[in-house]
Amino acid sequence: MKNHTQSKIKHSLGERMFIMINAVVFGLFAFICIYPIYYILINSISANDVVMRGGVLVLPKGIHFQNFIDIFTLKGIAPATLTSLARTVIGTTTDVLGAMILGYAVTKKEYWCRKFWYRFMIVTMYFGAGMIPAYLNIVNLGLLNTFWVYIIPTLTAPYHMILCKTFVESLPDSLEEAAYMDGAGYFVRFTRVVLPLCKPIIATCAIYAAVAQWNAYQDTLIYQPKGKYRTLQYILYQYMQNSNAISELIDSGTIDASAVQAAITPMSLRYTITAVTVIPILCVYPLFQRHFAKGLMIGAVKG
Repeated sequence: MKNHTQSKIKHSLGERMFIMINAVVFGLFAFICIYPIYYILINSISANDVVMRGGVLVLPKGIHFQNFIDIFTLKGIAPATLTSLARTVIGTTTDVLGAMILGYAVTKKEYWCRKFWYRFMIVTMYFGAGMIPAYLNIVNLGLLNTFWVYIIPTLTAPYHMILCKTFVESLPDSLEEAAYMDGAGYFVRFTRVVLPLCKPIIATCAIYAAVAQWNAYQDTLIYQPKGKYRTLQYILYQYMQNSNAISELIDSGTIDASAVQAAITPMSLRYTITAVTVIPILCVYPLFQRHFAKGLMIGAVKG
């Protein structure tokens, strides 16, 4: 009992005040970050007329899920959802794989002109040709109105390559040297030694790439004039614009508000669309969170 008492850390009054202030400040900061998402979710499942009056602030009222059913029965939503899922899965995989391969390659001193190619890739982070040259390039490559316009231009990101390079450089050289002494080539060393140790940075890059692919809609607007491979974000963006137009008509008195309360209202439509775009990322993020912090810290700080 004595040893247990002695092992307790005694804090001075100033230290206890500092801990309390930290807890309050970070608690408020967490609330500021979480409440907007919570507010959107509770309004998307609350009674539409109550939401329209702004009566949902803390707890949902008149809980129902008809709004989500109505959203996914809108024209074009089903194929757009499949397109978004496909581009997110394939695009994230190619992005991470490309970043890992390039990041691993530029760490090798024997790589031909590695410093030049490394700096050349970094330059693309800061300078771009512009929208018109990019569009002409897509047309010349034959990617216009195809699904691959979402994948090939985003095969990898220079920032992800930098993170992967820095992480690979943090690994002990002795691991690869041992594999090299056993006769392993670059491919074997990369796939069997390096990749299994790079789970933290892979998770970090995967989160960034998945969020970017899932939320993208401007490339659909530019590169899909025929609309064959429209994404979920683009379709929802169109419905969002329509809901804004309906809201303006209601505010001006052109449309009676009671006439639209039986169905999904413009306000509820906006909240539900936002929830649909946010929920998938909220579900994916916890799967990578265990590796995310470590990967981001090592990849961004070392070297």
